[in-house]
Amino acid sequence: MINFQQNHFELFGLSRRFQLDLAQLDEAYRKIQSQVHPDRFVRASDAERRVSMQSAAQVNEAYRTLKNPLARARYLLELQRMDVASESNTAMPAEFLQQQMQWRESVEDAAHQPEALTALARRLADEMKDHYAELERRLDREGDYALAAESVRKLMFLERLREEIGDALEGADA
Repeated sequence: MINFQQNHFELFGLSRRFQLDLAQLDEAYRKIQSQVHPDRFVRASDAERRVSMQSAAQVNEAYRTLKNPLARARYLLELQRMDVASESNTAMPAEFLQQQMQWRESVEDAAHQPEALTALARRLADEMKDHYAELERRLDREGDYALAAESVRKLMFLERLREEIGDALEGADA
């Protein structure tokens, strides 16, 4: 079974970094999951089956967290005892908030135009790529967790915007 005291990175034998080798993560996940999967414990005692289910759930949660870049960044900050405070700290630089308003207006203007929405989605993906690169630099190279937390909050805004564009694209195709 797994050690429930390990953090997600330790569980998979990975360095505690934002930049991950996702193929290595996938391989470690499959290996551990094959060892703890409840199907392997069908004939075991109730206690062993229960531990297997808890282990599998822990492994799945750890994998989902590390696989998703934004969740991974938040988790790294938690390990540093940094609260992203996304619910209470929504203060953003005025320039960033202005840009968000422009993005949302662009989404509204392009609401029933799939080509325009697709172009917006591409531009947003490029912008998010830049923010993720900044986040990686702040977490892995600089160790600037306060600015990394600000980057996470910005990316949370951008992720919501990406969802809005996706929803608008679904509505435009309907």
